[in-house]
Amino acid sequence: MAVPKKRTSKAKKNMRKASWKKKASEESKKAISLAFSAISRRESDKKTINEK
Repeated sequence: MAVPKKRTSKAKKNMRKASWKKKASEESKKAISLAFSAISRRESDKKTINEK
């Protein structure tokens, strides 16, 4: 027979949510940094090709 689960407290819920948001924020920072470096690398490659 199915038994209802106990309710999760607000504190536990907020802790889990905060840790998830922190991980997501770090990953987004890495992605943005990687994109900027790729763009700058591409622009520097264009400059060297035009100079030759």
